[in-house]
Amino acid sequence: MADSVELDVDGRTVRLTHPDKVYFPERGFTKLDLARYYLAVGQGITRALRDRPTMLERYPDGVAGESFFQKRAPRNLPGWIDTARISFPSGRHADEICPAEPAAVVWAANLGCLTFHPWPVRRDRVDHPDELRIDLDPQPGTGYPEARAAAHALREVLDELGLRGWPKTSGGRGIHVYVPIEPRWTFAEVRRAAITVGRELQRRAPDRITVSWWKEERGERVFVDYNQMARDRTIAAAYSVRPRPHAPVSAPLRWEELDDAEPVDFDLATMPERYARLGDVHADMDDHAYRLDAVLELADRMERDHGEGDLPYPPDHPKAAGEPPRVQPSRARHRQG
Repeated sequence: MADSVELDVDGRTVRLTHPDKVYFPERGFTKLDLARYYLAVGQGITRALRDRPTMLERYPDGVAGESFFQKRAPRNLPGWIDTARISFPSGRHADEICPAEPAAVVWAANLGCLTFHPWPVRRDRVDHPDELRIDLDPQPGTGYPEARAAAHALREVLDELGLRGWPKTSGGRGIHVYVPIEPRWTFAEVRRAAITVGRELQRRAPDRITVSWWKEERGERVFVDYNQMARDRTIAAAYSVRPRPHAPVSAPLRWEELDDAEPVDFDLATMPERYARLGDVHADMDDHAYRLDAVLELADRMERDHGEGDLPYPPDHPKAAGEPPRVQPSRARHRQG
């Protein structure tokens, strides 16, 4: 094959270098296969990324080679791809790309980007999330079936709070559920909402679901990773290819599909056919924007009646007012002893 090919992406020409480079040796998928995949689901992944500051997870030599996360926009960024300046917890900032059309996704794929990690904000309001993201993360001893059960419980909680979620596979064993919200709350407030939803799930199923930040306390349960709503934490976008040997993708689902779907059903080869048949099953998500008042009122009651305040932030975040000590419980007991 030639050293490069040019792809027509909705009328924009994108050059793909070394198109025959193998990215997934186990399946034989090449860089060209990756680009064609993103062409096939172009409108879907663009909907998930549109105008969102996005970090690129790059594997220039495929999944068997070295990789890195690129937060700052590449120096050779075309003029037709916008950026947005975002601030990190450290106080530093960066200009990240904000894909707004499928050509931007294919352009990034040419750089070896397999997975796109968008912030839960738009470029015009970078300090106010417009998505509440709930990450259901199975811990050792659990798997996708447990995450699926937790997702059904989550749907009930959201319904009671006047919210609607859109589920997708993580591309691994977990499930992500997105709730579109009005961009009026801060990262701290939306994170508090995620904690509250997780606590309510834990209250209803304490043997199956946990919000414990410390791994030693989680046990064989599904962890509601509330810190995915902390600033500078991102989740793989819908339709993103994940860096695993069989080339799985993060697959948007309808709730009625959840019981029959399995993560292995969705990969670089199978998703284009599903997309051609069903389209983007999350296409209507942007037509909604919910309020968090009921969730934050529940948070206030939990704190007032049960003393359930903040939970630990990730270690790279500055200490927050009211945050409990970031000390592993077993170490804290050892110090006390």
